[in-house]
Amino acid sequence: MKICLEHISKRFIKHWIFKDISYSFNQPGAYALLGPNGCGKSTLLRIIAAMQAPSLGKVQYTANDKNPDSNAIFPLISFCAPGQEIVEELTFREFLEFHFSFKQPLQGINIESIIELSGIKQAADKPIADYSSGMKQRVKLAQAIFSNTPILLLDEPCTNLDQQGVEQYAAWIEQYGKGRLIIVASNDPREYFFCRERLVLEDYKPNDIPNARKAD
Repeated sequence: MKICLEHISKRFIKHWIFKDISYSFNQPGAYALLGPNGCGKSTLLRIIAAMQAPSLGKVQYTANDKNPDSNAIFPLISFCAPGQEIVEELTFREFLEFHFSFKQPLQGINIESIIELSGIKQAADKPIADYSSGMKQRVKLAQAIFSNTPILLLDEPCTNLDQQGVEQYAAWIEQYGKGRLIIVASNDPREYFFCRERLVLEDYKPNDIPNARKAD
């Protein structure tokens, strides 16, 4: 699996967040999108996931020597972000059953083992709405990491996690991230410690206002 960014730029109204990013992500591999808050890390991750369109440029996906379009790429991607909505009226068990009706879990993993690994077995049959923020983040991480997809996209994955949760995240990445294409948007080294490749978005900060206007 390969994802190529070709001259990607993003603008909100008249303000350019980043401009002219050309970069390739290859499977297997672990990549970090780095930069301070507001530099566009989360926005770029959503563009990579085909959840948001760039203002300029295009994203090309390559899988098995074919180039699937953005609609065909969704089954290949798992995504986790702090603002990601989950169905909180469901219990954890019900949510996993719903989620895995669309995607397959990793080989050798089932719903019961995910509940056990998540460390919230005692609350598995309680509504997610009653969970703490840290427990909800574990739910989000579990549905992403344990899905059998070649691409794993993580936006600030340790948000709301205590030290035990951070250590659990690191263990999951070590055990279940092998062979996948992982992209992490973060400014916290605990979240991207395993990423050998790093894309610094400040390197693509726009400073040519006349050219930006011309691009309109």
